[in-house]
Amino acid sequence: MPSLRTYPIHRSLLGIMLAVSCGTPYLIGQAPSTPATGAPVTNPTRFVGTVTAASAGVLSIKTDAGTERKVTVPDGIKIQRIAPGEKDLSKAAVIQFSDLATGDRVLVKIAPEPTTDPVTAISIIAIPQADLAQKQQQEQADWQRRGVGGLVKSVDPGTGIVVITSGAGATQKTTTLHISPATILRRYAPDSVSFDKAKTAPIEVIHVGDQLRARGTKNADGTDVAAEEIVSGSFRNISGTIIAVNQGAMTLSLKDLATKQTVTVHVGPDAQMRKLPEMMAKRLANITKPGEGASTAGKAGAAGSPAGGGQGTQQSPQGAQPGATQASGENGRSARAGGGDMQQMLNRAPAIHLADLQKGDAVMLVSTEGTGDVTAITLLAGVEPLLEAPASTQNMLLSNWSMSSGGAESAQ
Repeated sequence: MPSLRTYPIHRSLLGIMLAVSCGTPYLIGQAPSTPATGAPVTNPTRFVGTVTAASAGVLSIKTDAGTERKVTVPDGIKIQRIAPGEKDLSKAAVIQFSDLATGDRVLVKIAPEPTTDPVTAISIIAIPQADLAQKQQQEQADWQRRGVGGLVKSVDPGTGIVVITSGAGATQKTTTLHISPATILRRYAPDSVSFDKAKTAPIEVIHVGDQLRARGTKNADGTDVAAEEIVSGSFRNISGTIIAVNQGAMTLSLKDLATKQTVTVHVGPDAQMRKLPEMMAKRLANITKPGEGASTAGKAGAAGSPAGGGQGTQQSPQGAQPGATQASGENGRSARAGGGDMQQMLNRAPAIHLADLQKGDAVMLVSTEGTGDVTAITLLAGVEPLLEAPASTQNMLLSNWSMSSGGAESAQ
């Protein structure tokens, strides 16, 4: 599956403290983390993790706390397999040790003795890696099909209504989300748009300006959504020019065009970095100009729509969406209302690394919150034509991209 930076994935729960498939230790009572192999074991009864090796009656498991465990599996203990999302253990199938494989998610109950690894398993509940992959692909497709995202324009905890905006310039779109008691609400960690790090949080933590992603049942034009699941977060959008690049420290110094202050940006291995080709940057700049896209869209609707009988409109890579106006650009490409094609353009831009950046390059990035020292989450280079756009347009462009490629709708 794509990384969890790419799509919010609705995590499976087993109930009765069994979060075998979800990779979220807070769902199983926050069992204490354990030391390395050979050190005293502080976990009293059980832990959750992923199988890294299985041979000769011994499992190697990387726990959700990040430690490596060795587990002896005696003959005759109960090993069960369940489907992702299944909460009823009465539906579990009994399997053999030989059925366990690398990548499987497991909940291991251990004996109180010995107190050092290898510990002895009393029982094991597993979800096969292949079943997880299939489930996550289904979830990914559902987020793409029924998902919406953008910046929070307003939030009313009393009525459960959140309004978000997406797109930029003439393609900007407003969507109203309706939150019910059944809606699953999660909040991104401050330093990541990775869904597996998001935790449950009430609607009161959602603020104006937050980035938000939701999925649910849409009305005909997609402007009204009965939300089933929402994930939101507060991040900083920065546009500026690189002053210096330090590859050894994995940082770059940036002059923030908005504040005129120097910002140190840490670029970790999880940062998503792309560079816009010059023509793509110019096209995006034209799309985001106020009024520019609307004018072009009107001409395209007259000349290229089925009603007009025209032949000049080229369909977008994803096909025409119901109610979406298409606009023919100078390269014969289309710009869908709502910013869909802008997201696809950004996702298709070539990936780069810190070594590809140099002093004087203009960049736009989504980072952790901070003033003089931040960590990059997503970074876009080759943006010189876009820096003439209003700050609000730049922010919208970044938020659409980071929430779609960094948190849905990418993987085209």
